[in-house]
Amino acid sequence: MILVAVVAMVLAGCADFTEQDRAKDAGTFSANNESMAIRQTPPPRSAPTETQPPPPPGPCVDPDPAVIATCLASTGGVRAGDDKGDVTTVAERTTGRIVTTKRYGPQRVLGTVPVDSSGDGGLVDFALSPTYAQDQLIYALVTTPSDNRIVRLAPGDVPKPILTGIPKGQTGNMGAMFFRTPRELVVATGDAGNPASAGDPGSLAGKVLLVTALGSGDNPRPRILASGLGSNVSLCPSPTSGSLYIADQAPAEDRIQVLERSGLKPLWTWPDKPQIAGCAVSAGSIFVSTTRTQQILGINEPTRQRPTISPPTVALEKRYGALGRMTALENGLIQFATVNRESGKPVSTDDRVVKFFPPSASEDRT
Repeated sequence: MILVAVVAMVLAGCADFTEQDRAKDAGTFSANNESMAIRQTPPPRSAPTETQPPPPPGPCVDPDPAVIATCLASTGGVRAGDDKGDVTTVAERTTGRIVTTKRYGPQRVLGTVPVDSSGDGGLVDFALSPTYAQDQLIYALVTTPSDNRIVRLAPGDVPKPILTGIPKGQTGNMGAMFFRTPRELVVATGDAGNPASAGDPGSLAGKVLLVTALGSGDNPRPRILASGLGSNVSLCPSPTSGSLYIADQAPAEDRIQVLERSGLKPLWTWPDKPQIAGCAVSAGSIFVSTTRTQQILGINEPTRQRPTISPPTVALEKRYGALGRMTALENGLIQFATVNRESGKPVSTDDRVVKFFPPSASEDRT
């Protein structure tokens, strides 16, 4: 489900994590509406038609009509803010801000959380509550001076810890999260720069976790769904098959895997390590974005009729610089964020979010 984030609410106030932990037992927020969302049939896949307003003055106007957000700090997770893909909500990894905007703005800050952005840490990812329109709750995966953790943001309140003690490192802090159901938050964590910890059942690093205790307080340890992840982990659930695909950077290779009952199954690996930073499923393909090679690559999503994976094809190459996280909409469009301020050669409008219609798995991309 696309999480609509065109809300003008700005979450007031920041607090350091010492204050958060003291406020940890201050009581839970009102219970969310736990009714299951109804999945809608995606509309036919077609290019969007939109009359663009005249550009405003200023240095943050990108001439490319596909660019819908500009002049961002280095980015983390990105989510679509409407069902067309014209609005985006994006995490600024280094500032701790969650910003919603569209082409020519304005930018609105939905929430801010204090972070330690050293290395590759900071505001790593976020997920709006499944009942965000009613409760305006935001869950965020963040790096603090002592650990990586999940916190919950509410209007006018300090960030409340939901899950603490995820190992922190100089690298390997980048993870991902999404609501599988209103009661289940799936979280992927990096290996914190220590590949051995990813295989350690006593560590929360390098894991796919199922978090079901979403209130503040002494929450139980989450269930581990899979182990052995590397760094810069991203999640891309398939809206059609229900499969969950996971992209990461392992010590020997970059890879895309699928989560099965028996564990993680590799679908494709890249020994040349293009630095995969995001993934999304659209139109029968699994797409990954890369930082070093500045590409979007696609492989076919395996099905019973077509279980064999074909070699990756290039859907986009070296047009926007170093690429970070990405997300897919039900209409087939993808939004992706750049990370040029951290890993590329930034232009005056970086960092940016771009909307992109990739080719389907059946289209000839030669």
